[in-house]
Amino acid sequence: MKYIDLFIRGILVFLTSFFIFAGVVLAFVNVVARFIFNEGIDWAFELTSYLFIYSAFFAAAYLFRVSGHIKVTLLVDNLPKSLSKLVIIISDILILLYLGIILYFGYIYIFDPELGLKASGEVSVDLNVPMWTIYLVIPISMFFAIIMTIFRLIEHIKTPASEIAYKEEHDMIKEFDKSVGDGK
Repeated sequence: MKYIDLFIRGILVFLTSFFIFAGVVLAFVNVVARFIFNEGIDWAFELTSYLFIYSAFFAAAYLFRVSGHIKVTLLVDNLPKSLSKLVIIISDILILLYLGIILYFGYIYIFDPELGLKASGEVSVDLNVPMWTIYLVIPISMFFAIIMTIFRLIEHIKTPASEIAYKEEHDMIKEFDKSVGDGK
């Protein structure tokens, strides 16, 4: 189970990094082409936008696993530990429900036989690719987000109530710096 978790995290980090890197490189190449050759790449802006959007969706899926999304912990911090654990578990379950709804309606939005993007035949303006392939990132990233949230939920269930606490942002930064410094 641990290796599956780490493998999926690795996939999400790779996809996030790849899409953001590709977007930056493409934007740079387009700027150079525009200023040196006085001719920009017509489709570069549209593709750059999609690449950055893709990176954001996959990063968001990853952040569900490491509790990296913005949260207000005032209630959880001031409850008794056992009740705090219960609230966190209920929160994880509600997040799973929400992500499942987005996954379902994202799938319907693309693949509905009558009203879906695939049935409409709509294509992007500059790239001339079917829009359903571009919007496919929604159900794919929500699927990964659900998996990451399930791993986090299992972790919360297994952790004793006395040890459950949300990490402060500065603690997460310290852990990251430590792991980078150790070469992990």
